[in-house]
Amino acid sequence: MKPLTEQEIRAVFVNCTKGEAKRLSVPRDLADRPWGDLDYLGWRDPQAPERAYIVAELDGGPKALQLRCPGTTSGQLRRSMCSMCVTTHTGGVSLMVAPKAGKAGQQGNSVGAYLCSDLACSLYVRGKKDAGVGGRLRESLTLEEKIQRTVVNLAAFIAKVTA
Repeated sequence: MKPLTEQEIRAVFVNCTKGEAKRLSVPRDLADRPWGDLDYLGWRDPQAPERAYIVAELDGGPKALQLRCPGTTSGQLRRSMCSMCVTTHTGGVSLMVAPKAGKAGQQGNSVGAYLCSDLACSLYVRGKKDAGVGGRLRESLTLEEKIQRTVVNLAAFIAKVTA
């Protein structure tokens, strides 16, 4: 993924108003992010931990989603699997819900998926971040195939939000 500025990020949200995009908390360390290892930029809002955001390059340009993490609790010890990168975590996967884009979202419709709580799927897939014992399943896929699977899963999620 190519590096993005705060202004570029705010301009590409598809499921919130321009005012909401203007007020949301964008990471201050954008210049320090490992952009070459990211399939998407994901972060949690430090002031509102029930909010999260994803920015991905799809169809020739970036698209961003605002997410909610309903019922986020610390100390949850159940092992779960991320639906994007197929990494398992003990307490490190959260249900994240994205309001649908447009009129459907204004009517309260949403799409949910289980994602790595820290939104670091790209780093788990590449082995740059450790999910702990049993975090990565033994697979015969190459690294490129695992990366492609994550990108396809994310694109499918974003397509459901924008449909």
